Amino acid sequence: MKSKGAVIVNLLFWLFILALIVLRILNSSIKATWFELWVTFGYYGIINVSLFYINSLILIPDIIKKRQKSWLYLFLIFGLVAVAVVIKTGIAVLYPDIVLQYTDRAGKLQYTEYSHYIGQTFFTSGFFVVTSSLLKFATDWFSNERVQRNLESQKKDMELQFLKSQLNPHFLFNSLNNIYSLAYQKSDKTADAILKLSEIMRYMIYESNDSWVALSKEVEYVQSYIELQKLRFKDGAAVELTLNGEIDAQHIVPLILISFVENAFKHGVANDPQDPIRINIIANQKILHFSITNKKSKTNKDAMGGVGLNNVERRLQLLYPDRYKLNIVNSATHYTSELMLDI
Repeated sequence: MKSKGAVIVNLLFWLFILALIVLRILNSSIKATWFELWVTFGYYGIINVSLFYINSLILIPDIIKKRQKSWLYLFLIFGLVAVAVVIKTGIAVLYPDIVLQYTDRAGKLQYTEYSHYIGQTFFTSGFFVVTSSLLKFATDWFSNERVQRNLESQKKDMELQFLKSQLNPHFLFNSLNNIYSLAYQKSDKTADAILKLSEIMRYMIYESNDSWVALSKEVEYVQSYIELQKLRFKDGAAVELTLNGEIDAQHIVPLILISFVENAFKHGVANDPQDPIRINIIANQKILHFSITNKKSKTNKDAMGGVGLNNVERRLQLLYPDRYKLNIVNSATHYTSELMLDI
């Protein structure tokens, strides 16, 4: 057997057959000797079990799955059943008083005709072959489905790890560029920027390794990132962050919001008090509504392009299938991202 499930299914099937045999013996009015029981059930049991497993362990794997020759399989099955019928008929000929004898409704001993007996035997042998085929194909199908699910899950995990590995260096690259600008200007904010970056990296390296984090921690991470960005500007960045609802221990995938915020600072105007970057986060125990709007900059462009938003959208597809809505509006003057997430 390929799996534990296949063993259990086969065990249940034979326990069911055994229960039928025991019930037949208990309901029988004839006192049978051990030899008679062996002839009636032992010989036939060996033949039926052999039919079952020759089919499921040899013929189906080798002829159907390996060689894919259905005509050969049908020929061998018919031959196998025919051999079983011949052997069972031979047992009946040797022990007619045990095998063929029965008591009619009047209480008289009668003998089953050979033609009728052969028909019954053919049906019984066919039953074990057909049942064997059904159980084999069913257990193999479920086993293959389980393997396929595991492969898909592994593929998904590998892709998520790859996306996450993209995100961290991307963020670090941009942050180091900002700190380099401060250092180049010999700004007094450089030390604070390095300290803030170390706090952010601690979250990214340690806490975000978990599959899920508390929403409150993710929001704190966004706030730390905003504080880091504010150090770039002489008069601070113009950012309005509004938090509403229940921002607590609800679970969320880590680093899912930061790409939107990073994109706003990277491509937007972040130092215009009249038109600040606006971030709204509204949450309850079931829904997270996140939106961010920034004025578009004509000079602050990334010549190499970015992986942030493509990355986060792919992660949403993998981790929140049918549980998110992402709406992006790219107007002439502003860029808005709105995310609705079932948490």
